[in-house]
Amino acid sequence: MRARSLNFRLIAASIAAVLLAVIVFGVGARVIVSNQMHSSLDRSLRRRAIEVARLSVSAPAVLTSPGALESPLSGRQLSVEVLDRHRVIVARSLALGAKLLPRGPEVGAALRGDSGYAEAELGGEPIRIFAAPIADVGGPAAGGVALVAASTADIEDTLHQLTVLLLLCGAVAVLVGGLAAALLTRRSVRPLRELASSAAKIEQTGDASRRLAEPANPEEIGELARTLNAMLGALERAQERERRFLADASHELRTPLTSLIGNVDFLARHGAGAEVIADLQGDADRLRRLVDDLLVLERETGAAGPEQPVRLERTVAEVSAGRFNVVTEIAGSATVIGEPDALARSFENLLENAAVHGPPGGRITISLRVADGQAEVAVTDEGGGFPAGSEESAFERFWRADEARGRAGSGIGLAIVRATAERHGGKVRAEQSTVTVTLPVVPSGRAVGGSNGNRRR
Repeated sequence: MRARSLNFRLIAASIAAVLLAVIVFGVGARVIVSNQMHSSLDRSLRRRAIEVARLSVSAPAVLTSPGALESPLSGRQLSVEVLDRHRVIVARSLALGAKLLPRGPEVGAALRGDSGYAEAELGGEPIRIFAAPIADVGGPAAGGVALVAASTADIEDTLHQLTVLLLLCGAVAVLVGGLAAALLTRRSVRPLRELASSAAKIEQTGDASRRLAEPANPEEIGELARTLNAMLGALERAQERERRFLADASHELRTPLTSLIGNVDFLARHGAGAEVIADLQGDADRLRRLVDDLLVLERETGAAGPEQPVRLERTVAEVSAGRFNVVTEIAGSATVIGEPDALARSFENLLENAAVHGPPGGRITISLRVADGQAEVAVTDEGGGFPAGSEESAFERFWRADEARGRAGSGIGLAIVRATAERHGGKVRAEQSTVTVTLPVVPSGRAVGGSNGNRRR
């Protein structure tokens, strides 16, 4: 089945809404007019019947005089018959001629003292009848019935004309509403089509640096365009980071590979020597560490969030154990939802980074502090600290300060620390010679059975 366009659906919905409104209005208007006209007729019949009943009591001679019952009421011609208690006609309208008003159950009810209405036909024409009892206080019609009738054909004709008029007006309203909806939806959908066309061009070229036009109206489409442009900006930045990552990784891999190839070539020409073998082992170990760090960083970036409770003070104590120049300061205990191996690796990276950038044999402090539902693990060395303005860049992949480019390392350690912290719902910051990892602490009610699991060493 072919999918309907948004433009078609909006027009169809608008037409359906207008049609529903017209139907509701038309039916309501017809019902109200019909009720009003029938109520007006009923009031006229009742009023005339009461006058006739009173006349039959107060002036019976006038009642039987010719033409006494011919006067119309409220501009409507009414037909009257007066019956005695034996249902014999005492007086009647001359307009009836040879016709007799139908006599249904309402006549019997009036003889028993109850008035009522009835629908009937007279000479093939629909009529409305009202039967009213006459008081039994004298006169030829005493204890009888006053019947008053009027044709309802004019009401039916009026309702028919009103129905035709409502149908015509409804058809015009639906047509005008449909055309207006078509124009409005076409104007509203045009920016969407332009967005789709622009997005298709970007998809064909693969150029995330291009942007979509942001229409001012309608506001919702403009907001959509801004959101899509923000997404394109994020994609562009991601592509740039990927290109920079590949370039940096290629550069970092080139140095040990070049050295490795050179040593292998020297080994092939001159034979194995202790120094050459040591260089080969060093190059291979550097490559291994670099590949391992890249794999760890990739895993931390794309792995799912951890679910295991971890006692943070135990992890801090474990990673600092056996390091002669590391001072451990634990102020309180904290349980976080995390992965023991990943957290331990992150803290070890900080300690190794501090050992590299601090003075040889200098003191390194790792501390744990808990406050306001946050656990802070800080590592401080005695070195000069991060260069001013580089505190945020230090956590980028392969970033190194100018004075540290000749030192060992790949520049991935702090990137791993940040990726691990973010995966655990925390953050990391650098200030002078201190790097602080902040992690959310599990509330005491949830920290049940916390364990560091079986961490690999």
